[in-house]
Amino acid sequence: MSGDTMTTRERMRRMFAHQEADRVPVVDHPWPTTIERWEREGLPADGDYVAYLGMDRVQRIMADLTPRFPEETVEETDEFRIHTSQWGATKKDWKHTASTPQHLDFFVKDRASWEMVKQRLQPDRDRIPWATLKSEYKKWREAGDWITAGFWFGFEVTYSHMIGVPFFLMMSEDPEWVQDIVTTMVDLSIAQYDMIWEAGYEFDQVNWWNDMGFKGKPFMSPKMYRELFKPADRKAAEWAHRHGCVVHYHSCGNVTQMVPDLIDAGVDMLNPLEVKAGMDPLALKAEFGDRLAFHGGLNAMCYEPPEAMWAEMQRVIPVMMQNGGYVIATDHSIPDNVSLEQFRQFVRLAKEIGSYK
Repeated sequence: MSGDTMTTRERMRRMFAHQEADRVPVVDHPWPTTIERWEREGLPADGDYVAYLGMDRVQRIMADLTPRFPEETVEETDEFRIHTSQWGATKKDWKHTASTPQHLDFFVKDRASWEMVKQRLQPDRDRIPWATLKSEYKKWREAGDWITAGFWFGFEVTYSHMIGVPFFLMMSEDPEWVQDIVTTMVDLSIAQYDMIWEAGYEFDQVNWWNDMGFKGKPFMSPKMYRELFKPADRKAAEWAHRHGCVVHYHSCGNVTQMVPDLIDAGVDMLNPLEVKAGMDPLALKAEFGDRLAFHGGLNAMCYEPPEAMWAEMQRVIPVMMQNGGYVIATDHSIPDNVSLEQFRQFVRLAKEIGSYK
């Protein structure tokens, strides 16, 4: 479908304002193995699937918010690579296979090792991709792209990148330590993006990733979220709103119980509404649609057979797009069982169903 009358930036602004646009934006992300498949099926070698498929363009400003440990290869074969990460973790990544990494070890094991990491989490202009901003930012603005700033702090990054399973015990047994970690990291995010903003590189949205749920329920009670993580979420959201930005919050799993608190903390849009984990996008729209916008909610399990996805799109999109407040995507990302032609049809149908004309 052609004939768009708005830029992505104009379209996204209206979605966050709960207003209709020319159509609903389409913003989704393929796995690396999906890109490999699509390139075999005709996607240009530059990998720019967004331009090739006519999706909405979202540009990300990503400061380095890690402790900046050296990344070193421990072992590598044709099937996997074991390496250390910038977070001080040792992990095993599988090649040419879509999977989460296997974490083998973490640097942070106690308060003493955390204090060493904390000293590495200091603001620094070298953490910012100045060269990219200098060469690309003006192009993004002239093209009407939506520009987002990636904060990173909270439960998910601490658990999955820096400490591992012991973090669950810390949340119960040493909440003051948890609060120190989360506060340190949100303050680093704010300090880095203050530098970027003050240099004249303004953005439209602040987003952060904080997977707090699994199948059926969150990893913690709402009470524990309020005590340990909500203050940092609120601090980041207040910073964003002071700068005229909206807040996009990513949390996989079922976080339905957390939605009222996320709204209260200042979240403007929730992603990805993981149906596989038990979230119900239509119910969320009915209860919270006047206060919260949504991104996602199309069950990725419906990609096979394709007809199931087309039916799901017909069921979900017309409801979610009412009065704006919606961005079309699956409930996580695009797996590698989806062909380039199948996703081309997804985008075409998304624009067709999501048209306000």
